[in-house]
Amino acid sequence: MNPHRVVIIGSGFGGLFAARRLKGAPVSVTVIARTSHHLFQPLLYQVATGILSEGEIAPPTRDILRHQRNASVLLGEVVDIDLEARTVTSRVIDHQVVREYDSLIVAAGAESSYFGHDEWVSAAPGLKSIDDALELRGRILGAFEMAEIEDDPEARAAWMTFVVVGAGATGVEMAGQIADLSHHTLRSNFRKIDPADARILLVDGLPRILTQFSPQLSAKAAKRLEEIGVELHLGVRVTGVDEHWIEFSGEDPTLGHRIETRTKVWAAGVTASPLGAILAQAGGFELAKGGRVPVTSNCSLPGHPEVFVIGDMMALDDLPGVAEVALQSGRHAAVEITRRVSEGETAPKPFHYHDLGTLASISRSYAVAELGPIKVTGLLAWVLWLFVHLAFLTGFKNRVTTVFHWAVSFIGRGRAERTITMQQFLARRSLSARVPGPARPEQAAD
Repeated sequence: MNPHRVVIIGSGFGGLFAARRLKGAPVSVTVIARTSHHLFQPLLYQVATGILSEGEIAPPTRDILRHQRNASVLLGEVVDIDLEARTVTSRVIDHQVVREYDSLIVAAGAESSYFGHDEWVSAAPGLKSIDDALELRGRILGAFEMAEIEDDPEARAAWMTFVVVGAGATGVEMAGQIADLSHHTLRSNFRKIDPADARILLVDGLPRILTQFSPQLSAKAAKRLEEIGVELHLGVRVTGVDEHWIEFSGEDPTLGHRIETRTKVWAAGVTASPLGAILAQAGGFELAKGGRVPVTSNCSLPGHPEVFVIGDMMALDDLPGVAEVALQSGRHAAVEITRRVSEGETAPKPFHYHDLGTLASISRSYAVAELGPIKVTGLLAWVLWLFVHLAFLTGFKNRVTTVFHWAVSFIGRGRAERTITMQQFLARRSLSARVPGPARPEQAAD
């Protein structure tokens, strides 16, 4: 008899843990992903700021599943899902593959949202992939190099101004690490500039940072950021982004209308994978907020119990887009499939998310943690953050090398991954000239 065919789209937390949970089940598993690795996304900002290498947070998916005999990995970007024919079409360059399935798990995750301004992408990269992290590392470290050789004081100041848009966990952690990089790691590395003179701005349209935390923890995190030199500008909206500047609207008189800056990081919002739109068209339903796919209580697609949509892509009970939701929903989908195949059980069991708490690292030796009614800040929360993230890393070797790099960065001042390519440096060199942005309407009227 042919085994039950399970196709999993995506190799993130949801897809990988679903595949692992199907080990030993009477099924054949095919994982289709557009990258060859499993990405530990919460630590991308540490790749972008030179603490960790990309290999430590992105081990090869094939290597992770090498001992799972019923699983195979297929590189490709899914371009079509046929719910009636039960096929998935993927493509790599000009090579197209069609896979049939009996059960499908869609775990393609999310990507950065620019709220209808996709033209801002090149000037303000997001932080959702290894490519993003390496690009930002080149921009951040390259900015200091350019400031060192710049003779124009205004252009030098623009190179040493860093703007992080979005004050969620990613934005806060990124701003904190840029501050640590400039005040500690790069100290005494330059002769013409003082890296500690760098201006780091964290901007958000909401009135406080880390809104997923209690107001008490949010306030303490904000105070810590200001202590390490990060400027907080809240309640302001980004209205324009260019390679040379960023524009705002809001009631913050200390910010101004436009900031000259060569380095922007976009951490302001996310939207579900475009695969959600493909499913919506195929299934004849409308997407929920953020491009998410409405699912039933057991994470399956309405009218198609053989299709599961999990993690950042699913709209269910207002669950947050965090790794733990993806992990647990991936396991749940795998259990549902195993019950059907092994036990002939078709009655769905609802998915219940177990919230294990929320953590965010602010700076070295300081984090905030909210574990139900328990709220912790400072060194204790930071140590807890270290252990939790270490536990989620895949592979013993990755854990060992990560601990080593953390020791170098957090106990000392060095960062092991500060290499940038000449290609990146030369691309940034072209931005040395000051290019004025468009005139404001009232200026044009004058």
